[in-house]
Amino acid sequence: MASVATGRSPALVAVLLGAAACGDLADPASCREPEILGQAASANPNNVLSAIVTGHTRYADSVGVRFGLAASPLDSTTPSVKVVGDSSLVPVLGLLAETAYTLQLVAHSQCGTAISALLQLITGALPADLPSYTAGGPAPSTGFVAFAAARYGVVIDNTGRVVWYHAFPNGPGLNFQAQATGRYVARPPPLIPGAPAPWIELDPLGTVTRALGCTRGLQPRFHDMIAEPDGSYWVMCDEARTMDLSAVGGVTDASVLGTVIQHIGATGELLFEWSPFDHLDITDLEAADRADANVNWTHGNALDKDTDGNLLVSFRSLSEIIKIDNRSGAVVWRMGGPRNQFTFQDTPMPPFARQHGLRVAGSGRFVLLDNLGEAAGSRAEHYEYDQGPRTARLIAVYGAGTGVVAELGGTTQNLPDGHGLVSYGNGSRVEEYDADGNVVWRIEGDPGYVFRAQRIRSLYQPGVNLPR
Repeated sequence: MASVATGRSPALVAVLLGAAACGDLADPASCREPEILGQAASANPNNVLSAIVTGHTRYADSVGVRFGLAASPLDSTTPSVKVVGDSSLVPVLGLLAETAYTLQLVAHSQCGTAISALLQLITGALPADLPSYTAGGPAPSTGFVAFAAARYGVVIDNTGRVVWYHAFPNGPGLNFQAQATGRYVARPPPLIPGAPAPWIELDPLGTVTRALGCTRGLQPRFHDMIAEPDGSYWVMCDEARTMDLSAVGGVTDASVLGTVIQHIGATGELLFEWSPFDHLDITDLEAADRADANVNWTHGNALDKDTDGNLLVSFRSLSEIIKIDNRSGAVVWRMGGPRNQFTFQDTPMPPFARQHGLRVAGSGRFVLLDNLGEAAGSRAEHYEYDQGPRTARLIAVYGAGTGVVAELGGTTQNLPDGHGLVSYGNGSRVEEYDADGNVVWRIEGDPGYVFRAQRIRSLYQPGVNLPR
C-alpha cells in the first residue's frame, strides 16, 4: 500500500481479493463463473473520505473493490463482502479528500472471478470545521486511533491525518468508541435539554443502525458501554433517589445519583440489572462529598467484562473498582476506596484515586488511569491481582511525567507487545507507551479534550479482535 506522502490512499491492510468462497469446489460440468450485470460508484453522504460501490451480479458468492488514484495502478483493495441475492454494497474507506479515483468491482465464486468496467469518482472537500492533527513517534502500533472531537467522531492514522469521520448534530457527547461488533457508538447529548439521550450505533459507512437506551426511563451515562455480538448490550444508567442523609452529615432531602448497570436484550428486554442502592452504602462516599443537596454518589465511569464473563466497574467518586457477578448481581469483591478488600504489595495506600479508563488486560490484570489525588499528575497503571487471597500489586506504570491531570475524563487501552494508549481527558494529551514506559507515539500539540482514545486495526471492522 502506498503511503500518504505519495498521494496514495492509506486505506487499511486489506483482505486480498481473489480467494474463492469457502467450501468444496463445484462440479466443473455444472459450474458457472460469476457475471457482473451492473455496477456504480457513488460518494458517501456521511463522509467524503469514503465511497460506496454497488453491484448487480449473477452466480457470485462475494464481491470486493480494487481502487487507486486516477491514472495510476489499482493498488488498494477492500475486504470482500457476501452477495445478498444478486446485489452487493461495498464500502471503500480511508480515501483522500478532493481526489480522483478509479475503482473496479471484482466478483468471486467457486468457479472463477469476474471484473467490472472501470468506475470513476472524485471525493469531496472536508468540512470546514473538521479538526486536523499532526501525530508521530518512533514505534507506534499499527492501525488507527478513534476519539471524539468537537461535533465529530474521528479516526486518525499514525501521521494524524483524519481518515474517517462522522458529524453529530449536537456532538458525540465526548465519548466515541468502537465496539467488538465492528461498529461505532456514541451517546450524543439530547437536542432538547432533559429529553432521553440513548447511545447511537453506526456502521463503518456512518449509517445509524439503532439507538441503545436504558429501561425504566433511566438516562444512559456517556462514559462507557459494551455491545455484544448477539445484539444485546451492557449500559450504565443514572438513577436519582431522594434520601434523608441528615444522620450521616448530609441534608434531609438529598438527591442521590447512583450508577445502575443494565443488560438489555437485542429486542429491548431487560435481562439483568444491578443497582448500588441495593448493594452499597452512602457512607462509602467521603463525608465532604455527601454534604450537599445533590450528591454524586458513585459516578460510574468505566465498564468491562472480566475473563470469566463477570463485570468490573469503576466508580470514580468512591475511588473503587467493584467486581459484580453478572448472573446473581452479588458483589464478588471491592478494590480501592474505604471498603477495600485487597492487600497491595509494594504499593502505598491508597493504590489509586479518582480513577478513569478501567480496562481488563488479561486474567487477573487490569489497567486504569490513576489521578494520584491529582497532586502528582495522572498516570496509567497496570495491576495484577489474585482474588483468592485478595492480593494485588502494581506491575507497570506509564505516564506523561509532567504533572498532567486527567481530572475530567481520560482512558487507557492495553495493546499488544506491552504497549498502552492513554488519553488524559482535560489534560489535553494522547500518548502511546511501550512496555518500558517510553513514548512511542503521540498527538502533537494540544489535541483538546479527548475523553477516550482507542486504537483500532481496521476501518472496515473497527474494534474487532482488539482489547476494548
